[in-house]
Amino acid sequence: MASSEFTFIIKRTALDEDYRPAENTRITTNFANLARGESRQENLRNTLRMIDNRFNSLAHWDNPKGDRYTVELQIITVEMSVVAGDSGEAFPLIEILQTTIIDKNTGERIEGVVGNNFSSYVRDYDFSVVLPEHLKTHPNAGPPAGFGDLHGKLFKHFLNSRAYRDNFSKPPVICLSVSSNKTYHRTGAEHPALGLEYENDEFSPTDQYFAKMGMKVRYFMPRNGVAPLAFYHIGDLTADYTDLELVSTISTMETFQKIYRPEIYNANSPASEQYQPSLKYQDYSLTRIVYDREERNRLAVEQGKFVEERFIKPHQAVLDQWSANFAA
Repeated sequence: MASSEFTFIIKRTALDEDYRPAENTRITTNFANLARGESRQENLRNTLRMIDNRFNSLAHWDNPKGDRYTVELQIITVEMSVVAGDSGEAFPLIEILQTTIIDKNTGERIEGVVGNNFSSYVRDYDFSVVLPEHLKTHPNAGPPAGFGDLHGKLFKHFLNSRAYRDNFSKPPVICLSVSSNKTYHRTGAEHPALGLEYENDEFSPTDQYFAKMGMKVRYFMPRNGVAPLAFYHIGDLTADYTDLELVSTISTMETFQKIYRPEIYNANSPASEQYQPSLKYQDYSLTRIVYDREERNRLAVEQGKFVEERFIKPHQAVLDQWSANFAA
C-alpha cells in the first residue's frame, strides 16, 4: 500500500471550562480526565487559572502585576484514514494540545507550541497490551523486538503530512514527567525560560519510545519549579522556540503534573543536584482538583485493548506492509 493512502484529518476543540470530552476521546488523557464527574467545571476553571498564574510568574518581564498574559488551549485530535476517501475507516490516532498566548496589554494573539500533552491509542496498545504479554514469558528481557516501531513511523508520517504542514508552523514539543526509575544530575547550564538543565546516565523506556518517533529529550527544572520536566523535541529546543513559546508549554504541562504527580511536581522542597523522582515521596501538597489516578491506570488497559480490536487486528496486514516499506 502506498503511504499516500494514509490520510490525516485534524479536528480542533477549545479546552475551556465548558469543555466536554467527545465520545472517541481517550478518557485517560489529562484534560479529559479532569472534565468528568461532579467537579468537572470547577476542575477545569482551577486548572486554567493555575496555567495562567504559572505563565505570568515565568514571563515576568514587563509584567509588574503578574497578569499580562492568558493562555488559550486547543485540543488537536488527529484521525487517520487507512484507505483514502473512506471516512468509515478514520481512527482517532493522536491527541495533542496547542497553546495560544494572549497579551492583554496589546491584544496580540501569539502562536504558542503544538504538542505539550501527548495522547496516543497506539501507545496504550504498546504499553498496556504488547509489553505486558511479552513480559509474562520474558520477565527480564525488556521490550520485544520492534517495540514502538509502528507507532514511531505513524507519528513521523503525520509530521511529514500536508495536514501537519498546513496547520502548524513548527515541529511539536511534548512535555512529560521524568522517570521515577532514573537518576538525574544537574549539568550547570541554565536557560532563561526552561531553567536548570539536568541529564541522566541512560534513557528511560519512554525516552527510547520517543526516539523511535524521531524525538530527542532534554530535561529542565523551570524557575521556582521543584522537579525537572522531560522535553521531547525535534531540532534545537533552545534555538527554535521563543521564550514565550517555551513558557506556554511549561505552564500548561507543569500544571497537569502538579495535579497528576503531586509527589514529584508539588513537592514541598525542590530537586537537589542529584535527583531521583519518587511517587512514594510523602512531603508534598495536593491541589484542589479532583482526580482518580487508579481509574486512569485501569482505563489505559481498556483503551489498549480497544485499539487492538478496532485498529491493529482489522488492518494488521496493511499496517505490516506499510511499515516494512516506510521511509522517513
